[in-house]
Amino acid sequence: MIIDAREFTVKGLRYSIRSAIAPDAEQLSEVRVQIDGETENMDREAGEGFLDVPGFQQIIQEDTELPRNLFLVAVAGERIVGYSRCAGTYLKRSAHKVEFGVCVLQEFWGCGIGKRLLQESIAWADAHGIRKITLHVLETNEKAIRLYEKLGFEREGILKNDKLLSDGKYYNTVVMGRFHD
Repeated sequence: MIIDAREFTVKGLRYSIRSAIAPDAEQLSEVRVQIDGETENMDREAGEGFLDVPGFQQIIQEDTELPRNLFLVAVAGERIVGYSRCAGTYLKRSAHKVEFGVCVLQEFWGCGIGKRLLQESIAWADAHGIRKITLHVLETNEKAIRLYEKLGFEREGILKNDKLLSDGKYYNTVVMGRFHD
């Protein structure tokens, strides 16, 4: 699915949010590795699950064609600084929901980019008959959990000892969902 670009200015930073397009694949491949290395809030460490340019091009093409998928990028100047995806399924028992994931370069944290990506995704989902958005978030990512709750997500469960972080300790993952009547 494709949405129109929207412009935002926060703390003097001008950026747009728009659907990903094939020429974004090279930057997305690089940005994903960088983001994975900047925080332990992601599922991967830097370089794990590497997606090359053709891999991103395929995802972008599929997400453009599939009406239950949405791939958004946040662009400041000519640089992709974050992205999000909603991925749905066509299995009848699960066709009412999508799973949301988001990441933003650390340099751009605090500029509302993650929040805008989520708000655009929620608006898209609500406008296209998607009843539920789900996501997983590390229990230590309290700022993200507060944002999700503020935007209507509820805690639905805990995946105990789900992630092993660099300190050698296991952490829980919070499963959250937002249901739209």
